Amino acid sequence: MNIIETNALTKYYGKSRGIIDVDLSVPEGDFFGFIGPNGAGKSTTLRVLLGLISPTGGLARIFGMDIVENKEKILGQIGYMPSEPAFYHGMKVSECLRYSARLRGMDCAYEAKKLCERFELDTERKINELSLGNRKKVSIVCALQHMPKLCILDEPTSGLDPLMQREFYSVLEDRNAKGATILLSSHVLSEVQHHCRHAAVIRDGQVMACDSIENLGDAHAKRVIIRGTGVPPSIEGIKDVKIDGDSVNFLYIGKPQTLMDALSKLPITDVNIAEPDLEEVFMHYYRKMEEN
Repeated sequence: MNIIETNALTKYYGKSRGIIDVDLSVPEGDFFGFIGPNGAGKSTTLRVLLGLISPTGGLARIFGMDIVENKEKILGQIGYMPSEPAFYHGMKVSECLRYSARLRGMDCAYEAKKLCERFELDTERKINELSLGNRKKVSIVCALQHMPKLCILDEPTSGLDPLMQREFYSVLEDRNAKGATILLSSHVLSEVQHHCRHAAVIRDGQVMACDSIENLGDAHAKRVIIRGTGVPPSIEGIKDVKIDGDSVNFLYIGKPQTLMDALSKLPITDVNIAEPDLEEVFMHYYRKMEEN
């Protein structure tokens, strides 16, 4: 079962593009990444799904329910973390957490206490006294303290130090192991590659690819480094060439046999062929879109 399903989901701000014909399927229990640079349409997609802004066209369902017709039922089962947390400045952290819980009609004190301890969050400090990183921690606790079935997290780790980022993903993995579905947007590709099972790549409001991390990372591409010659092989599919003396580093997209035949004709002294990381594949999809 898909816990999130969209069909041609579109949002325009007047004549300005938000998102165009976005098709997404997020299986129940998945850890799903939404990849794209700032301005690509990630936040707009998430805000439409949450009913914070209305779609211009298309359809979307969460938990099998239409996001427009069943907004309140859906939101009751979601934990949302915006990219830029905003709270009442005069309130203490503890007051913000209790306020968030009361809005849901729940007592979340036990879970909130555990999360605050894990994130080393001082609940007696006022919001306006907190750094960005600590405000992000408050946002995390507000999003997770009620044990939601679906967590929608928009650029969640920006502002967190590396240790807190690690703790954050540890919490998410614990929740995911207990059955919660995780959907997070990010432009930090290493995070998505290390933690997500599936991902969608978005640019200029359009989804360019949506697949498992393994398949996205494959993309029939290899990172190749050859030594002994200062030129790459003369075949199609050579991208992103970097030359340093007699060493040539490039991305190859094509048939392995074609590459091996071409390399056999060069006076190379060493060769290294490896899987590209997600960032390289990401840039491949972007270049492909530009070429089209």
